[in-house]
Amino acid sequence: MNVILNLLWLLLGGWTTALSWFTCSVFMVLSIVGIPWARAAFNIGLLNLWPFGSKVVSRDRLNGPDLGTGPLGWVGNLLWFVFCGWWLALIHLAWALALGLTLIGIPFALQHLKLAGISLAPIGKSIVF
Repeated sequence: MNVILNLLWLLLGGWTTALSWFTCSVFMVLSIVGIPWARAAFNIGLLNLWPFGSKVVSRDRLNGPDLGTGPLGWVGNLLWFVFCGWWLALIHLAWALALGLTLIGIPFALQHLKLAGISLAPIGKSIVF
């Protein structure tokens, strides 16, 4: 069932949001200032490609502590939240509310809630398929 829902997600626009996140990730790397946030944007792009059956997990649970899961990761998440995280989460919440109004849209609304969660603080997180 996850495969069917993921294919519907991709056909109905998921590929465009994933492509947008990957493009943003490239621009962040090219700007040099955005390098700390490029991996987070790439992770959100991966989640946009295949959201059904995927989970967002803290990297320290998978690989142990690293730079992004410590105090610097917290500062990076704070800066992310202030400059872009809150409005990205609001966009996903708006989509979740709109899709949640229809019976068919409820599974997609739940995925937008997952995307809203990672949009708030993505540094130090990994996507598990």
